[in-house]
Amino acid sequence: MRHGKKVMHLGRKTAHRKSMLANMACSLIEHKRINTTVTKAKALKQFVEPIITKAKDDTTHNRRTAFRYLRSKEAVADLFRDIAVKVGDRPGGYTRIIKLGNRLGDNADMAMIELVDFNDVYTNKEEAKKKTTRRGKAKKTADAAPVAEVAEETTEATDTPAAETEDTAQE
Repeated sequence: MRHGKKVMHLGRKTAHRKSMLANMACSLIEHKRINTTVTKAKALKQFVEPIITKAKDDTTHNRRTAFRYLRSKEAVADLFRDIAVKVGDRPGGYTRIIKLGNRLGDNADMAMIELVDFNDVYTNKEEAKKKTTRRGKAKKTADAAPVAEVAEETTEATDTPAAETEDTAQE
C-alpha cells in the first residue's frame, strides 16, 4: 500500500517522466489539444496548469521558470504571447479532459486534453455578443433618444394637419 501518493509515476523513471510531460505540454501548447491515455492526460493537467498560471504574469522570472519545465523556446513564446492573453481573466481550470473510449490495439482508456478557451464548440459565444451589445447599447441609447423624440413629434404633427385639413374641407 502506497500512502501519500502524490506523483503519477506512469511506469517510468523520473527523468523519462519529466521529459515525456514536457514534450506533451509543448504539443498541447502548440496544437491546443492532443489525444493520449486518461492517466497521462491527468498527469499532464497537473503539470501544465501551474505553468499557464505563471504565464499570466509576463516577467523574465516566469519565462525562465516556464522554460525550465517546457524546454522549448517556441512553446514558451506561444504560451506567453497567445495563451496567456486568452486565459488572463480565468482563475484556473485551463484544460479540459474528454474521454474518448478505448484504444483498439491494447484497450487503453483514451482521452483528449484541450485548452478550454481555444475550443469553439464549448465556448459561449453569447458572452462575446453580450459585450458588444453593451457597447452598442450606449451608442444606440444616445441615438435612439432623438429618434424616439422625432417619432413622437411626427405623430403629433400628422394628427394636427389632418385635423386642420378636415376643418378646411368642411368650410
